[in-house]
Amino acid sequence: MTELAVRELPLFPLPDVVLFPQEVLPLHIFEHRYRMMLHTVLDSDRRFGVVRWDPESKQMAQIGCCAEVLKCETGDDDRSNIVTMGQQRFRVLEIVREAPFMVGLVSWMEDEPPVDDIQPLASDVQVALKDVVDLSAKLLGHKTVLPDDLPDLPRELSFWVGGHLGGAVADHQQQLLELTSTGERLQLEFELLDHTRRQLAARTVLKDTFKDLEG
Repeated sequence: MTELAVRELPLFPLPDVVLFPQEVLPLHIFEHRYRMMLHTVLDSDRRFGVVRWDPESKQMAQIGCCAEVLKCETGDDDRSNIVTMGQQRFRVLEIVREAPFMVGLVSWMEDEPPVDDIQPLASDVQVALKDVVDLSAKLLGHKTVLPDDLPDLPRELSFWVGGHLGGAVADHQQQLLELTSTGERLQLEFELLDHTRRQLAARTVLKDTFKDLEG
């Protein structure tokens, strides 16, 4: 695992929210402490850390993703609607202070360079992804398509899948974020997508069978 420079970073724990690199995350900032945090980050490099807060265990994840504020609209009541985009992942080394808002000492994280060619695995993930989207659209009865700008590069594709899919993938988002092997992340995503694909295919067969019987 490659960990880069260390710095202090304001932290924003969010219940069951996992931010991935290059994912857009809109937020409504209304709590006083986070309004203070927003003022601080806008006066510096416009960055803060998003970390998953588990409401059940009352614990904050140790690995999160830096969010950069792209757009900010603040009302007369000092509440703000912001649009952020995920940047680098980080590991929380220690909490430097908790008031008026949380600040952590963090180290940046990057994926390890792949040893083997993982492009075929990335292609398998793309096929499984398309099958899941197509089968879901058929079951729901409305057209659903993947975006034209779906990433081609394995690392970027793995982050996109982790950040955009619900269901079984959503249940593993924190695990996917924490992996530092692009290949392992893609492999887990393929297994989750393939499982979902098989479930959807079975439901589609049942739906078609009942439709034939009714006809």
